[in-house]
Amino acid sequence: MISSVVTIPGYQVSEELYNGSRTLVYRAVRESDQQPVVIKLLKNPYPSFSELVQFRNQYTIAKNLNSPSIVQTYSLESYQNGYALVMQDFGGISLKTEMGAKQHSLREFLPLAISLCETLDILIRNRIIHKDIKPANILINPETKQVKLIDFSIASLLPRETQTLISPNVLEGTLAYISPEQTGRMNRGIDYRTDFYSLGVTFYELLTGGLPFKSAGGLYW
Repeated sequence: MISSVVTIPGYQVSEELYNGSRTLVYRAVRESDQQPVVIKLLKNPYPSFSELVQFRNQYTIAKNLNSPSIVQTYSLESYQNGYALVMQDFGGISLKTEMGAKQHSLREFLPLAISLCETLDILIRNRIIHKDIKPANILINPETKQVKLIDFSIASLLPRETQTLISPNVLEGTLAYISPEQTGRMNRGIDYRTDFYSLGVTFYELLTGGLPFKSAGGLYW
């Protein structure tokens, strides 16, 4: 049930699904038509301009992707000092959560892997680089096994972009999953292949239960 009180006008909130460092995600019902939805909020009560731009970015990009492999976005609504992103609720849980609950067999893994590769093909055809492929951003319905990709907050609409060297503390994406060129430590631009690198790390974790690159001090290349 809800771990903290939240009131969103026009919605009946029933459950907290995610409580991260930057965002909160709730399951709710839209009062106007009783439609089940998932609502994502910014955790910062006074978000920066950059946070607001990223939040709008994920709505704009996902809204134009009419695909069953992408979680549908219904609306972007004003909420306090930021936004509420209202999305489709298809009964999915994050792949990260599902990974912690069971061990995947090869028979279960292959249909999942094929579906995710097809999803990345859709992104490539639409000239989109997601830049944050990881188990937490992949949803799976435990009953139907339908898989959908979420969170386009740092996605790029360009077929290629240049990454500059920045501190790991302010990297876009999740360090354990991003490609070396996405860190800015290589003299190489970012293109669609960065998403396939991240997907490869995700596949490795699904099959082995751990990440491919580890050291006593953390992750490295």
